[in-house]
Formats: sequence, C-alpha cells, structure tokens
Amino acid sequence: MSAVYAIALLVSAACIGLVDARYRLAFGRAPVRTGLALGIGIVFFLAWDAVGIAFGVFRHLDSRWATGVLLAPQFPLEELLFVSFLTYLTLVLLGGWQRLTERSETR
Repeated sequence: MSAVYAIALLVSAACIGLVDARYRLAFGRAPVRTGLALGIGIVFFLAWDAVGIAFGVFRHLDSRWATGVLLAPQFPLEELLFVSFLTYLTLVLLGGWQRLTERSETR
C-alpha cells in the first residue's frame, strides 16, 4: 500500500494555497464566499461520482500509487482529495482571471 497519489494531491493543494495566500485570489479575497463555493463544488462532484458509481460508469481499481482506503464502495480516499483539489484550483484560477481582467480594465 502506497500513498504517493494522496501525498501529491495534498502537496499540490498546499502549493495552490500558497499562491492563493500570496495573491489573495480566493480565501484571501472573500473567505466566506470561497468556503461556500468550495463546499458546493465538492458536494456537486461527490454527487456526480455517486451517480457514476451507481450506474457502473466509475469503478475503483487497485493501484500501487493509491492508499487503498475506500470511503464507500468504489469510492477511494484519493477521489475526495482530487475533487477538493480540483474545486479549490478552479476557484483560485477564477480569482486570478478576475484579477487580470480588473487590472486590464483600469488601464
């Protein structure tokens, strides 16, 4: 059992958090709104996964890179980490895009 994928997701999320903190793109700009959007995004993607699992579209396959921890049938721990990372990354990218468009409009 290995945790390479989980660790990579956590390290990547930490790096995105540093970018967010430095440039105030998401939590640094609007923490309540960002937390709410993050929660809604995670719930949406978890529901998406649940539907995919129920219809047999998604299934868990063992990997030497994953922890092997299942939070539910066919739902590995890494999926929750990935969904959280993806949602947070999207919010930071959106904040960066808004910052760039605001800057270009003021010029």
